[in-house]
Amino acid sequence: MTTVTVKVGVGPLAPSDVLHVARDNALVVLTPDASAAIAKSRDAVEQLAQAPVPAYGVSTGFGALATRHVAPELRVALQKSLVRSHAAGTGPEVEREVVRAMMLLRLSTLATGHTGIRPQTAELMAAMLSAGITPVVREYGSLGCSGDLAPLAHCALALMGEGEVRDASGTLRPAADALAAAGLQPVQLSEKEGLALINGTDGMLGMLILAQHDLAMLLKTADIAAAMSVEALLGTDRVFADDLQALRPHPGQRTSASNLRRLLADSAIMESHRGPDCTVVQDAYSLRCSPQVHGAAHDTLEHTRMVAARELAAAVDNPVVLHDGRVESNGNFHGAPIGYALDFLAIPVADVASMSERRTDRLLDPSRNKGLPPFLADDPGVDSGHMIAQYTQASIVSELKRLATPASVDSIPSSAMQEDHVSMGWSSARKLRRAVDGLKNVLAIEILTAARALDLRAPLTPAPATAAVVKALRDHVAGPGPDRFLAPEIEAAATMVGTGAMVAAAESAIGALH
Repeated sequence: MTTVTVKVGVGPLAPSDVLHVARDNALVVLTPDASAAIAKSRDAVEQLAQAPVPAYGVSTGFGALATRHVAPELRVALQKSLVRSHAAGTGPEVEREVVRAMMLLRLSTLATGHTGIRPQTAELMAAMLSAGITPVVREYGSLGCSGDLAPLAHCALALMGEGEVRDASGTLRPAADALAAAGLQPVQLSEKEGLALINGTDGMLGMLILAQHDLAMLLKTADIAAAMSVEALLGTDRVFADDLQALRPHPGQRTSASNLRRLLADSAIMESHRGPDCTVVQDAYSLRCSPQVHGAAHDTLEHTRMVAARELAAAVDNPVVLHDGRVESNGNFHGAPIGYALDFLAIPVADVASMSERRTDRLLDPSRNKGLPPFLADDPGVDSGHMIAQYTQASIVSELKRLATPASVDSIPSSAMQEDHVSMGWSSARKLRRAVDGLKNVLAIEILTAARALDLRAPLTPAPATAAVVKALRDHVAGPGPDRFLAPEIEAAATMVGTGAMVAAAESAIGALH
């Protein structure tokens, strides 16, 4: 049972809070200051609800139907209709971690006191997260403006006791049954609450934060893979010297080069070809320029962290309740800032993977791999070695290049041209998730191949860090030999990359990578 509790207050959540709730099943509670802010903003909404002048989202219809003034006796039906009609997603189920992140981030905006939600509605959302009840959200439906309407509407529907959810065990159940089993009562939404629950950028922000965490680990893994390939290909580490990197002061480049130097330190393989007898002037770009590419990816990641930090501090809703009690329409729900960041990250993901595939291909080519067997095969001609593993990499890299095409440059008008420019940020987030998974598999194949090449360099021994990675891999995948069923070995390596086991192995020898 988890012991972590995430407290949702008036201020922004930390990315680690999102990760704890999304992946570690952390409990969720609202702080007293959040409860007070929620109650204060609700008072402002209720005053507007009683006023004779129509107020958007409180006593009117929505979107292109905002001109209709809705009588008080119809407003409960209005909220139900809003949520039911907007819960129109289709396609495969969205991952549990994404839905939990999305719900937590929506709760964080509710806690700012700028949405007019009722306290009991916010409390139910926190209780659902703590109980592990996850609404079923579908892949397609969000245009990223007004926020992630359809995905969030599926979450709001569950608060009403409608629709389907997964309980803590992952069992698909009607929402009403799951709430009852957890001792929770559904809510009957009141004025403004429907909009407050669905008008946010929380889905795309949640996926950005999850991707940032995964990419931080994958970029360390990319440095490990590059170091192993440089070593196995009898390359040079002189190009990674700090004084050379300082001539071009991009911080990510310097970080990656530092990682590469440390990973290759004290390698007997590297020492074997130093000195005056070495005739190699410079290595291929896929080896020599690894810090430049990996480093640019680091810097892009850092930029998107700034975007995420700003969005975590935001209160995204329309209309919003201001501190002086005014309720004002706005355009803060537009997902462009997050959509751009998501699309931006997909570019270096594709490029880092592309460079990894080129290093793998070099390891397999007898004209370029410095004396290793063709395709690292045990008996070339009888055995194919890692020939087709590189094909798998190539197919993934080709897909990643397509996924790097930005979704946020597209727009398609909706709501009778009231919502005539949308962000497509949800689509940016969905394709980035696929891209991150693809990069994991590409790096796994490079490490699997480079480890085999390092074994074939025996009796020369690799650096302590790369040797530790090979040793960790050998606990799950056998060393060189006749051809075996290769798919499970790739899967084992990919699992190790995904869990951070490769990074942990390297760091066990040289300390934390940057």
